Amino acid sequence: MFKNLIIVFILSLISFNSFAQQRKNIEIKDSGAFGEIDEKNYPGARILTRSDAGQVHVYHDGIDMYCDQAVLYGKENFVEAYGNVKMIQGDTITMVARYAEYSGKTQLAYAKGDVVLTEPSSVLTTDKLFFDRAKQEAFYNEEGMVVRDSSGTITSTVGRYYMSQKKYRFLNTVKLVNPEYVLTTNQLDFFSETGHAYMYGPSKIVGETSTVYCERGFYNTNNDTGYFTKNSRIDYDNRVVVGDSMFFDRNKDFASASNNITITDTINNSIIKGHYAEVYKSKDSAFVTKRALAISVQDNDSIYIHSDTLMITGKEDNRITRAFRNAKLFKSDISGKSDSIHLNHQTGLTQLINLSRLDAKDAFAVKRRPILWNLTNQITGDTIHLKSNTETEKIDSLIVFENAFIISKDTLSTDYYSQIKGKRLVSLFDDNNQMKQVNIYKNAESVFILRNEEDEFIGLDKARSANIEIYFEAGDIYYYKRLIAPEANTYPEEDILKGALRLKDFDWREDERPLSVEDLFKDDPPLELPIIKGLAPAVPDEEFFDENLLNRIDLADQESKPKVRFGDDRDDKPLKASRQLPSKQVKKEELKRNLPKQTKPKNVKPSVGKILELEKE
Repeated sequence: MFKNLIIVFILSLISFNSFAQQRKNIEIKDSGAFGEIDEKNYPGARILTRSDAGQVHVYHDGIDMYCDQAVLYGKENFVEAYGNVKMIQGDTITMVARYAEYSGKTQLAYAKGDVVLTEPSSVLTTDKLFFDRAKQEAFYNEEGMVVRDSSGTITSTVGRYYMSQKKYRFLNTVKLVNPEYVLTTNQLDFFSETGHAYMYGPSKIVGETSTVYCERGFYNTNNDTGYFTKNSRIDYDNRVVVGDSMFFDRNKDFASASNNITITDTINNSIIKGHYAEVYKSKDSAFVTKRALAISVQDNDSIYIHSDTLMITGKEDNRITRAFRNAKLFKSDISGKSDSIHLNHQTGLTQLINLSRLDAKDAFAVKRRPILWNLTNQITGDTIHLKSNTETEKIDSLIVFENAFIISKDTLSTDYYSQIKGKRLVSLFDDNNQMKQVNIYKNAESVFILRNEEDEFIGLDKARSANIEIYFEAGDIYYYKRLIAPEANTYPEEDILKGALRLKDFDWREDERPLSVEDLFKDDPPLELPIIKGLAPAVPDEEFFDENLLNRIDLADQESKPKVRFGDDRDDKPLKASRQLPSKQVKKEELKRNLPKQTKPKNVKPSVGKILELEKE
């Protein structure tokens, strides 16, 4: 029993000593002129006024306060400071104001009138500021501005500074102004030491050459790089880049994006889609992969190009689209496939190119020979050029270099195909994008199906010559002639040899033909997109006036209540610890839901021997 009593006594002593350490009294370091006492207006207070030797200096547990005049309430451990107030905490935090008050019991300071809080990396200015020394946090709720040399100037309606983290949290109409850009957002978490900024809610970064939008993002104000998620987009003059996750480098005019990307060219009316992209504005180039799709939007019929990789380069008046590896093209009346496609938007020339350097083991080397389908015609060759009119958006001509081969399946049978082959092919198109004339040059061969007016099979025409000239009408051959040393034979159906039905190198590839935009992707490998973790949503902090602070304020008020009443207006004066809160009568639960409203100080100069009174509300 005795042993337990000793333990309780020791614990009580430790608790008392700890409490006593926390509740150190405010000390007078330099009182200036002799102190005055005015019990009627300032009961229990000592009024200190600066002298010619210097300002009044008071100290409390690591914080020094200087001012022209101070009213020190010893019992309440509370000080009011007037005129050229300066508060210094350690060697890192300095606050100046025209008026300040501080409670040694609550460790809450309140300043107003041209308040400036300076820390090593930034300067905060506002008209009213709260500083909770226990939590090492500062707070304002009536407009404030933070200046950091390399980042710019940040303004907001509400702001909070976490000294241990060197972090600001700005709320409501937040604006960061930098010589290179202007950032606006609903909430900005800004780390003054590193210059890192985190944006939450609808946010914009507007520069001379770009505009960034996101609803959650990070921006490094030191090196002008950013990372954006949630409805993010970048506007680069005539290009708009949208993606699930985006990286931005202002110095290089560079952006990259991942997952569900769309790049819109507003001048050339083109759209590029994919799941990874890189855009270099200064080089007028874009690189897109992972289900890459380029769309040239036209009034009558858009052109779609798909490949493993797309590259778009050049300014709007000289833009080139390159499609690499398993490239495909689709339009309602024409489609194609090759190893790569090269499209010059200025000249209207589309090239389907064979990459002969690929070997059979390459995943994209199957059916290397470029191929085009136009209505019922299949056209192949080593290289195919398709020329379009850039104004009318119609096909002008087609050239097939080396190993040209046209196949057209007979619509009334399953076994017969019309075929033309030669070294080179030149074709002209009509206004409906149908072939109207075809010329085959060198080593020309042909197989034609012959039918009468009732579409009855007559026979098979097989021939060879140096050149062939063919004319079409509504997609069907209505006239042709063989030029230079023709050799031709016509076979009735019963005399047609099996080998005569096909020319050498015949390869009908109808199953590869894309019949829709979706068909462009039908033989792509399965798509596995990376899971983007992104930036976590903002975590709401506990209110500045939290339970802990409200308890400290309430305890200080209880201890400061006079034991007896004076019987005059001194009995009606608000208790000092809580007087800057909305009302000392409201409950703590209500206080937590309401931010404080402060009074505005008079803009008067301090005078010796006279109290600088606050303006009454």
